[in-house]
Amino acid sequence: MRRIVYDYLVNLVEFDYLVKYGFSMPTQALQQTKPSRSGRTRMALIAAGLDLLVDRPIDAIPIDDFVARAGVAKGSFFNHFKDKHDFAAAVATEVRLEVEAEVARANAGVSDPVARIAGGMSVAARFATEQPRRTMVLLRSQMPATSQSHPFNRGLKDDIEAALEQGLLRPEARLSGVPYWLGLCQVLMMHLIDTRPSRQQAEDRLGDMLLMGLTGLGAPPAQSQELSHAAQIRQAGQP
Repeated sequence: MRRIVYDYLVNLVEFDYLVKYGFSMPTQALQQTKPSRSGRTRMALIAAGLDLLVDRPIDAIPIDDFVARAGVAKGSFFNHFKDKHDFAAAVATEVRLEVEAEVARANAGVSDPVARIAGGMSVAARFATEQPRRTMVLLRSQMPATSQSHPFNRGLKDDIEAALEQGLLRPEARLSGVPYWLGLCQVLMMHLIDTRPSRQQAEDRLGDMLLMGLTGLGAPPAQSQELSHAAQIRQAGQP
């Protein structure tokens, strides 16, 4: 687990995008450090964005609304963000970091790459069910994060590569597996917050999407069925 966290933090440092937006990642070390006045201002603005972006897209919200909700001066907004779209990307990054941290925890100790890929979708479904407002903020985001080279997708890309090396996926997954899987996860999250299914229905949707998604990647049907069933059982056991 420590190695996973270490790799994750190194990944933040290695990419300028996450250096810019990722310093508010809620790690234990950061939580124990009292934020500076500037840090508190940024946190207040991010919190305002998480609240207001649930119901309206960024283009429909004036900056005045964000600073009023945050209780800070308008000038301070531009001390942290160059414009509204820069701000929206930072807010969405905050949520995506939460999801990725959950995926890392869920996959800790899991060595099978196909099972790790499935674990990511399971986390996405659970996050959408438990955190629908934050999920909506993420889905409303215009932040581009679907390329194989994007730092957020490093884990998924590595798992797909590992599965390909073991002959568990079809060759097309090498270049198209990341956007394919991310698209399925995003659609599932949107479906869950849009339809508000019962717990049983949500478990069924997750199972169906995993089965179809994994077989679409070329995973063995028997393993896909097993992982789908196991995910439904785990989801049913969540409090």
